[in-house]
Amino acid sequence: MISSLFLIYAGLASQVSAACSRAALQDVAATYVQAQVSGKPTLLSLATNVSYGENDKPLDIAKGVLSQPITVDFNRSIYDTTQCATFTELTAATSKHPYVIHTRILLTEDASKITKIESVVTDSGDWAFNATGHLYWTRQEKWEPIPESRRNTRAVIQAAGDAYLDQWGNSTLPVPLGTPCARLEGGAYTGQSNPSANTCRMGAFPQPLKVADRRYIIDEELGAVDIFNGFPWLEATKPGGAVPSTNFIRVEGGMIRYIHEVTVCETPRCGR
Repeated sequence: MISSLFLIYAGLASQVSAACSRAALQDVAATYVQAQVSGKPTLLSLATNVSYGENDKPLDIAKGVLSQPITVDFNRSIYDTTQCATFTELTAATSKHPYVIHTRILLTEDASKITKIESVVTDSGDWAFNATGHLYWTRQEKWEPIPESRRNTRAVIQAAGDAYLDQWGNSTLPVPLGTPCARLEGGAYTGQSNPSANTCRMGAFPQPLKVADRRYIIDEELGAVDIFNGFPWLEATKPGGAVPSTNFIRVEGGMIRYIHEVTVCETPRCGR
C-alpha cells in the first residue's frame, strides 16, 4: 500500500515539475514573438488578472507596443523552468518604427496562463539606441546550449550578473569577465575592434551607482541571465533617479562572455 502511494505521489510530482517544461516555455516565447509581429496580444494565453507594463509603468495591454504590428528581424529567448518564466530580446531594425525590446513573462505554475508581462521598450532617443547596429552584432554572437557537464548553476550565473552591476557602485569589486568578452550597449559593440580580447572591462563611474530593483530570469542550459533593474542614470529631471534598464548576460565556465545593455532615456539629455 505504501509502495503504491509512493508511486502515485511520485507520478503527481513528476506531472507538476513537467508542467513548466522547457518545451512549454519555448511555446510561450514563440507565441509572444508572433503576437508582437501581428500586434495581437490576444494570441497569448493571459490570466484574468494579468499585469502588463512597459518601462516600469502599468499599461493597458491593448494600448501598448504589443498591440502594434512590428517587423521583428531577430529574436533570442531564454527559459527559466524554476520560476516558470521567459525572457525575450526582440530586434526590429527594418520595422517602420525601429525598436529593441526586452520582455520578461511570468506564468502560473503549470505554465498554462501568463500572469505578468513587463517590457523595456527602447527606440530613437534612448541610450545609444541603434537598432541596425544591434541587429548586426547580435546576429554574430553564439548562444548555443552549453553541454550539461559544463553548465553553471543558477547561483553562479546570477552571481556573475550581480558582480557586473555591483561594480558600478564599487569599481574595485571583482567581476568574472571572460576572454573574449563583448558588450552590446544599445547599438554600440565593444568587441568590434578586437573580438578575441576582453572588451567588457569598464572604468569607474564619476560617482558610485547603486543598481536596485533587480528582477531575474535565469537559464542554466544557455548560461544566461537577464536582470531587469533601475539604472541610476543622472536624468536632468530627477537627479539620482533610476530609469528602466535591463542587462542580458551570457556566462560560460563561470565567466561572462556577452553583455547586452538596454536603457530607456526619459529626457533628451540622457540619450546624447
